[in-house]
Amino acid sequence: MGNGQDVGYIRVSSVDQNTARQLQGVELDRTFTEKASAKDAAARPELAACLDYLREGDILHVHSIDRLCRSMIDCEHLVAQLLDKGVVVRFHKENLTFTPGAHHDPFAKFQRQLMAAYAELERAILRERQREGIALAKAAGKYKGRKPALSPDQVQQVRERAAAGEKKTDLAREYGCSRSTIYSSLQREREA
Repeated sequence: MGNGQDVGYIRVSSVDQNTARQLQGVELDRTFTEKASAKDAAARPELAACLDYLREGDILHVHSIDRLCRSMIDCEHLVAQLLDKGVVVRFHKENLTFTPGAHHDPFAKFQRQLMAAYAELERAILRERQREGIALAKAAGKYKGRKPALSPDQVQQVRERAAAGEKKTDLAREYGCSRSTIYSSLQREREA
């Protein structure tokens, strides 16, 4: 197995977060860096590219389990997929290494599932704290929610232009919003 590459996968949740602390000092042949939420593995193009790039004998280095996945199901699926491919998976923060030979070892599987369950719990607690913080801010009058994508005047213009037969896709493009915003604005207008 010593002839493979050392490949790093680095992920942060938002564009303004810094990736520098992850895998610092680890010698890597190739790195895949992503700025996206881990809640949906399918919506991460760099992860897909990394999985496609990895070959038998390679070692995938990840800072911590929660950087790769946030649900136990995703973690078990991703790690099993990599081990079946002959890739070693190393989580540096947890100091855990999973090798293809130990793929079906019950204790190794237990470790993976335990750490993935912890990552999932951590995400749930974070979301709960966020909801609590928003509720407190709303009660104190400090949180108004996100600013609407369209002003009332723009909604009126969109309604008139849509009624005249203009395509909602064209309107969304012109107003710099999604089609779903156009549809929901028109729906709220109808309900009001």
